[in-house]
Amino acid sequence: MAFQCLILPFISAQDKFSADTAQTTILWLGEKVTGQHGGTIKLHSGWLNWVDNKITSGEFHIDMTSLTDSEANGRLEGHLKSDDFFGVEKFPVSKLIISGSTPFAKGTGVVKGTLTIKGITHPVEFKVVSQKKDEGLWFFANIIVDRTKYDIKYGSGNFFDNLGDKTIFDEFKLKVNLLVKS
Repeated sequence: MAFQCLILPFISAQDKFSADTAQTTILWLGEKVTGQHGGTIKLHSGWLNWVDNKITSGEFHIDMTSLTDSEANGRLEGHLKSDDFFGVEKFPVSKLIISGSTPFAKGTGVVKGTLTIKGITHPVEFKVVSQKKDEGLWFFANIIVDRTKYDIKYGSGNFFDNLGDKTIFDEFKLKVNLLVKS
């Protein structure tokens, strides 16, 4: 019987949820031949619609000015915010638009949408795990992004020769822990 109570919030006809930006976390990880760097980015705002155990739509704005390096390396943060990478002065917000998802079976679904970085938009698809808790509905995702699709080519071995151990891998990873509330 307790299991049914846990599932009931997922089968309501329609709910609109707003992101709890204070409790939501977005961790980033970029890797290169000689190591890796990571840090955080803050969610500025967001919402999603939940209908019949699926996400039907949503929009999330990511505050690129909040990008930090976990080692508090000001030089690296400045470089990541520069035009070599995310061009934060010209593009302070990145956007994820969700167009829908598969039904969430056993708390897991696949989300589809578009991701816009530096004013360039591409389709994305990623697996999401959901979990109902007292504070709201959590969604957990690991998203892999090919930065070169968004004109972020600095240090890419696919665009520059003779980089050697200075090569930066094209894909970076986002670990998202999103809390939404109705």
